[in-house]
Formats: sequence, structure tokens, C-alpha cells
Amino acid sequence: MTDSRSDRFVRSHLKTRHLVLLVELGRHGSIAHAAQAANLTQPGASKLLGELEHALGVQLFERLSRGVAPTWYGKVLIRRAGAALAEMDAAHQEVMELLSGLRGRVGIGSVLAPATSLVPKAINLLKSRHARVHVSVKMSTSKVLVERLRSGELDLVVGRILDTAAADELHFEPLTDEPHLLIARSDHPLAGRTDLQLEELVRQCWILPPAGSILRDRLTALFLSHGLEQPAETVETQDLPVVASLLMNSDMIVALPAEAVQAYLQTGLMAILPFDLGVSMDSFGIVTRKRHQLSPGADAMLLALRDTATTMYPHYSKP
Repeated sequence: MTDSRSDRFVRSHLKTRHLVLLVELGRHGSIAHAAQAANLTQPGASKLLGELEHALGVQLFERLSRGVAPTWYGKVLIRRAGAALAEMDAAHQEVMELLSGLRGRVGIGSVLAPATSLVPKAINLLKSRHARVHVSVKMSTSKVLVERLRSGELDLVVGRILDTAAADELHFEPLTDEPHLLIARSDHPLAGRTDLQLEELVRQCWILPPAGSILRDRLTALFLSHGLEQPAETVETQDLPVVASLLMNSDMIVALPAEAVQAYLQTGLMAILPFDLGVSMDSFGIVTRKRHQLSPGADAMLLALRDTATTMYPHYSKP
């Protein structure tokens, strides 16, 4: 099939049900289950999938003994179909907003530090301007959040772009980097010491982020560069309430940006141990999709983030 014939199919014959089927196939890995979720018969779903593959001239799914698995082509179509459906939902929501004043929904994702400071302040500012806008907040790693942004599940992300292959699709406004400090409860046995050594610290019980995260990799490199084994006693979590509870009720230590536990530091419940880890993260910032028009509610959230960031980060310059 020529490119022009494929283009004509996409523009003239591609239906919403094709997009829904693609998303459900990616979710369920089964034509039968995807058909049920898309409110289609199994033969109807198979026919739609065949139409897509014939029109595009590529195999989108491998037929396995127990279902289907997307090929590389299929993965691209699934992601794009999800984004297209999200755009259609957003268009409907935007029309409703315009009919009844600024309201609707905005989905924002954030990594840990700004989720405890920038994002709540920006939401308060947004609510003071547009009380009826509903805000949904997700906190996770940058990798997870950016994928949700690319698929249309989120409107904005405060985090990092780690996948260079996705960089061309995204716009990044840097806010600040995150120097990480060693945090413990204020009456920790090591608090106030001025002669701390990494060899002593590695024998403590550490609260660590999940394996594969940037911070975990940098802490691992720190220990290895000093010829040390990894801490033998660890708890793995990035859930801030869990981290805070563990710190307050034990002698555990954790590497965090001060911003994440500022309230505890200000009230004297936690303290910064006097040891320079020399560990920081790459700059985080506001991530949006290029060539994507934000809904009025999401645009208002973006403005609130920018206005709040100007009061928090000295080096940030609002576009």
C-alpha cells in the first residue's frame, strides 16, 4: 500500500472504534477481552484489527497461543490512539467548560519534592482564581509520569525528561535542581556530630528509593566510589508519609531535598545531619506536550504553577 492510500484511510475511514479497540488490546492482550471491553463482538474486533493492519501494511499484533502481543508498530499505535481518545475527551470537557464558566478537570503529575511544596501552593492559587476547577494529582517517578503525559492521562508534569527519544514530543521549563541532604529525627544519635564519615553512615539503616531510580543509582555510585558495600539495613519506599513516620520513630536516615520535609525541619522534629553527600538530581521542571492545546482549566493550572514558581525558585524565569 502506498503512503497516500494509507493517509486516505487514516483520514477518511479510521473510526473511534478502531482507536478504542487498539487501547483495549494493549490493556488486555486478548482479542476476546478487548472486544468485550470495547463493546464489540470478537469477529467484529478481528475484522477491525485486520482493516488496520491491511491499511497500514504492517503487523500490529503477534497472535500468540494465549492472546496477542503488540509489535513495535502496535505499541506506537496504542500510545497514539490513547492520546487521541484523551484529546476527544478533553475537547468535550473544554466545550462544557466554555458553556458554564471555567471549570472542568486538570491532571497533574509530580515527583516528590515539588509535590510537597510547589504543587500544593499552585493548587491553592488556582483555587483562589477558579474554585470550580477539579484537580487530580499523581505522584510517582518522572519516567512513569511522562509516559502518562504522553498518553494523554495527564495534562502537566512537574518532573524530568529522562527518555531522550521522547524529548521531541515534550516541552520542558526548568525550575531548579535538587541537592539532597541527609535527614534524620532531631534527637538522632548522629545529630550534631561534625566528624561523620561515610564508613560510619553506611552502617546505619537507610530509607532508599526503589532500585532503578536516579537517586538510588547515585547513592549506589557514591558508596562504590568510596570502596564501600551498600547499606546492609534498608527500607525501600518513596512514600513520604511512610518515610516521615519511619524517621520519627527510629534511627533510620534518608537522603532527601530539604524542600520535601521543610515543615518537619522548621518545627525541629527533623534535622539535617552534617555530612555533604555530594548527591543532587538533574533539574526538574514543568513538562507539557508540544503541539497540544491545553484545556482552559489545564492552562489555568500551568499559569498558577508558573506564578508560584517565581516566588519559590530564584533562578526561574516565567515565559
